[in-house]
Amino acid sequence: MAMNRNRYFLVGVLFILLGTQFRMIDSFVLNEPTTRTLAKMSRSSTPTVNDSFSSFLMQVHPKPTKRVHPPRWLGLAMIAVGSVVSLHALAIPRH
Repeated sequence: MAMNRNRYFLVGVLFILLGTQFRMIDSFVLNEPTTRTLAKMSRSSTPTVNDSFSSFLMQVHPKPTKRVHPPRWLGLAMIAVGSVVSLHALAIPRH
């Protein structure tokens, strides 16, 4: 599969859209199987609970979930890479 002009442009637009999404969110919650897999890969026994309300909910509904806070610069970096790739796609000659 050759990377032609259309595919470069598509990858660039996808990076721009993903970067915009990462700029708009503050955090996201992983589901139970993903949290358990992440805990196994990091060799920790259980995900940690750091506030009292979450520990209360763990007693009532014991499905462990992990909240991920992506860094603020990630969205801007993805938008910048996407715009460079999209502009590069416009500079590639047509075949």
